[in-house]
Amino acid sequence: MDLLSDILALMKLTGTLYFRTSFTSPWSIKVPSFEDVSRFHFAHRGRCFVRVDGESDAVLLEQGDLIIITKGASHTLFCDPTTENKALLLDEVVEKAGFTGSGTLVYGEFGTNHETQLVCGHFAFDKHARHPLVTALPAYIHIRNYGEATGNWLENTLRVIGVEAGRGQMGSDLIALKLSEIIFAQALRTYLDSDGADKPVLAGFADPNIARVLGAIHKDPGFPWTLETLSDMAGMSRTSFATKFSETLSTTPLGYITFWRMQVARQMLADSNAPIIEIAERTGYHSEAAFGRVFKKQFETAPATYRRQFRQAPEMVH
Repeated sequence: MDLLSDILALMKLTGTLYFRTSFTSPWSIKVPSFEDVSRFHFAHRGRCFVRVDGESDAVLLEQGDLIIITKGASHTLFCDPTTENKALLLDEVVEKAGFTGSGTLVYGEFGTNHETQLVCGHFAFDKHARHPLVTALPAYIHIRNYGEATGNWLENTLRVIGVEAGRGQMGSDLIALKLSEIIFAQALRTYLDSDGADKPVLAGFADPNIARVLGAIHKDPGFPWTLETLSDMAGMSRTSFATKFSETLSTTPLGYITFWRMQVARQMLADSNAPIIEIAERTGYHSEAAFGRVFKKQFETAPATYRRQFRQAPEMVH
C-alpha cells in the first residue's frame, strides 16, 4: 500500500453524502461544526460563496470547484454577499424544504434561473487515530476546476457522483458514497503536489526523497531502522537527511518511527485479538516490557489496559 493510502487506511477514512442540492437565489445557509470529520462541497452546477468560521476571506466556489473544510469547522454557504448575514441554520432549511433524506434538497425562490447545485457530505475519521499529515492541513482546501486539475477520469467520477447523489435509484447511494472516498484521497494528493508542498509538515510528504523513506517505514514498521539506512535510502548524507527530515516534518526520524509504530500497535490492540508480544514484535520491540514502556508513554496507559478499555467503552479512550 502506498504512503497516503496507508495513512488514510489507519485513519479509517469513510465518506458520507448528505444530499445533492438545488438552491435558487436568494439563499444563505449556516452549517454547524462537527468533530473528527472533514466537510466537503462540490459545485456540480452554478456557483456560491463559502465562508469558513475563523477565516477572513470568503471562498468563491465556481462550477467544477471542490472545497473541503478539513477540521469540520462551522461555515456559511451563500449565493451572494447581500445574503450572508441572513443565513438560516441547516436544520431549519431542511425542515422548511420538507427534505426527508432522499432525493434533492430544494430551497430558495421558485422561478429563478440562478440555481446552484452542490454535492455535499463529509469524510469521517477514527476519532482515536492521529496523523500529522491530517493534523497539519489548513482550515480548508479549495481546488479550482477539480476534475480538470486531477485528470479526466476524476472529472467523470465527479459527474457520476453529481448524477447519482440523491437520485433515489437502487444502488445510487452506495455508488456515490464509495466514489466520494476517492475524492478525498485525490484532493489531498493534488494539494500536496501544489499549495501544500511548502507548508510545515506537509512538505515532508511532498518531498520525493523524504516520502520514499516514509513509505519504507510504513511498509515495515518493525524493521530495525537506523539513521544510516534511512539516509542511504533518501540518497543523502546522514546529517543532511536528519536536518531536512526534522525541518520538513517537525520531528526526528526516530520520533516519526516511534509515532507510527505506536499508531499501528494501537490499531492492532483495538481491532485484533493478537497477543501483545506479537504486536510488540511486529512493531519492532523484542519484549513486552520494552513495548509497554513506549506505548504507555505515548497513550498514558498500558497496552492490555488500552485494549480492555477500548472494547468496554471506546468513547473513553483518547
